[in-house]
Amino acid sequence: MTAFPQMNEIDRPTIALTGATGFVGQCVLEEAVAAGYDVRALTRREQERRENVTWVRGELRDTASLSELTRGAEAIVHVAGVVSAPDAAGYEAGNVAGTLNLIETGVAKGIRRFVFVSSLSAREPDLSAYGASKAKAEKLLRASPLDWTIVRPPAIYGPRDKEMFELFRAARWGLVPVPKDGRASMIHVEDLARLLVALIPGGEDVTGKLFEPDDGKPEGWDNAEMARAIGAAVGRRARVISLSSGALRLAARADQFLRGDGAKMTADRAAYFSHPNWVVGAGAAVPPTIWEPRIDTRDGLRATAEWYRANDWL
Repeated sequence: MTAFPQMNEIDRPTIALTGATGFVGQCVLEEAVAAGYDVRALTRREQERRENVTWVRGELRDTASLSELTRGAEAIVHVAGVVSAPDAAGYEAGNVAGTLNLIETGVAKGIRRFVFVSSLSAREPDLSAYGASKAKAEKLLRASPLDWTIVRPPAIYGPRDKEMFELFRAARWGLVPVPKDGRASMIHVEDLARLLVALIPGGEDVTGKLFEPDDGKPEGWDNAEMARAIGAAVGRRARVISLSSGALRLAARADQFLRGDGAKMTADRAAYFSHPNWVVGAGAAVPPTIWEPRIDTRDGLRATAEWYRANDWL
C-alpha cells in the first residue's frame, strides 16, 4: 500500500504521466497540478513551459526516456495508448510492449504505485485487436509486484476530443449515425481526470482493484438516445441513422479507401462498435468515498458543443 506525505506548497509529490499531450492526458495533467503534484510528463515533441511540470522527451518504446520520466516519481499514471492502428501489430507495440516497458521501469526504480487507463473493450478481447491489446496489458500489470489500479473508462467525451467530435459535426447537418440496437455508458473527461488523480495515493479501497466509472446513469445510454442528446447539444433535432454491423463494416472499408492509414472507422472499430453492450458493470463501481461523477451528461454535451464552437471546430 502506497502512502503519500501531506502535500504543501514546499513539498509536492512527483508523479510520472504518460499521454499528457492527448485528450485525456491534458486534463489529467491540469487536475494533478491543481491537486498539488509535480508532474513529469512524457512527450514526443517540444512543449511550452508550465509551472510544476517537467516535460521529458521520449516515447514508450524508449526505455532510457522512461527512466528519465520516472526519476524521483512516487507514482506512475499511464494514460498513453494506441486507439487506432492499421493492424494488430500497431496495437501490440503501443499498448502491450509500451505498457510492459513502463511496468519494468517502475519495478526497477522501486516505484510501487501504478494507475493504468485501460478500456471497456478489454472485457471482449476476441472482438477487436484494440480490446485484445488492452486485455494483455492488464494481465501484465496484474502479474507485476506493483501496487496497481486499473480503470476501464466507457465512452469519453469533452473539450478537445476528436473522436466523438465527428458525431457533433454530423449533428449540425441534422443526421447522427450510431450503431443499431446498443447501449453504452458515458463519462466526461474532467470527471475521469478527477478519478485518476484521486487514485494516485492508493489505499486498501483501490489497491489491486479494477474500476469501471461512468456518469451515474443506470444502464447507460441507448445509442439512439445519445444521438438525440448530441443533436440537442448543437441545437438541432437530429435524425438518428441506425447502422447495422454490416453497414459499419462497409463504412470502414470506405473510410480506409478514402483516408488509408488515417481512417477513423477501421474494421477493428466497426467490430467494437457493433457490440450491443458497452455499459459499465455495477460490480466495478468506484467507492463513493473515493470519487463520484459531477457532470451531468446532457450539460456536459452542451458545454462540449460550446467549446467546439468557441474554438472553430464547428
